[in-house]
Amino acid sequence: MPLWLSGVIAFLVAFALAPRMRALAIKWKFVDLPNERKIHHDPLPLLGGAAMFAGIIAVALVGFFWNNWLKTPYAGVMIGAILLFAIGILDDFFKTRGKDFSVSIRFGVQILSALLIPLFGGGIQGFTAPFGGHHFVAFSTVLSVVITVVWIVGVTNVFNFLDGVDGLAAGIAAISATTLFFIAIVKGDALSAWFAIAVTGAAVGFLRHNFYPARIIMGDAGSTVLGYLLGAIASVGAFKSATVISIGVPVLALGVPIFDAVVVVLARAKAGKPVYKPDQSHVHHRLLRAGLSQVQTVTVVYLISACFSLVSMIVLLLTR
Repeated sequence: MPLWLSGVIAFLVAFALAPRMRALAIKWKFVDLPNERKIHHDPLPLLGGAAMFAGIIAVALVGFFWNNWLKTPYAGVMIGAILLFAIGILDDFFKTRGKDFSVSIRFGVQILSALLIPLFGGGIQGFTAPFGGHHFVAFSTVLSVVITVVWIVGVTNVFNFLDGVDGLAAGIAAISATTLFFIAIVKGDALSAWFAIAVTGAAVGFLRHNFYPARIIMGDAGSTVLGYLLGAIASVGAFKSATVISIGVPVLALGVPIFDAVVVVLARAKAGKPVYKPDQSHVHHRLLRAGLSQVQTVTVVYLISACFSLVSMIVLLLTR
């Protein structure tokens, strides 16, 4: 399948389904309830994640006839994404009823989804040393699995942290996925590029309905799947045969959610607060408190993310 067609299909499906998912969410009372931590003051329809995920699934199904991805690590990626989407919908359902879903179950499914990638032959398996003939330094199987799981579970969660302002998570996902698309093209990895541009298309298609004032939000089912897919694409593609220096490329590509989460977690730990307890210490909350509007806040974070992405591309090209 042409790469551009992957993005177009995902965009059209997500764009078309978002209003229908909104109508279903309202009908079923599947809405996100406001509280003292959240910015919105009225219940917002969830199920936006379903529209995006449908776009990505559509690309996977159509693309199967062009790319036999079932024999690649992306088979594990898609199974893991389905598991995370299912548990995300369940988590969102609990929230619509004012209840909390089990953190241990959610975390366990994230670990299982991450483990599927090395099980299907993917993951962060080593790096290319910049000395001694540029030979490949392979990690042991155990170390490779541990690093891969920590990376993917970490990115899955930091992306979930970012979903706090209309249009923020979807826009950052689009920027990050486009960066991973560029990285995959440079590395000659057509399959990773194909999946990355599908994520871009789905995120942009949904963003039309999610930008301020949002008419529908993605929920945990959307944010965790986006984070998982971005982390997985990086582990299968961007980290492959990376040099010591270019290991930072995928980290920079996902720079905003990663560095925001690191700062927040360190601040919570220093204050003696549980690191997983939600609060208003994220970068978007700080910008809002500084007097910026939601649109201004999102624009600033978009620009920061674009700068991270540009630096990652420059580093990649300089270390080829």
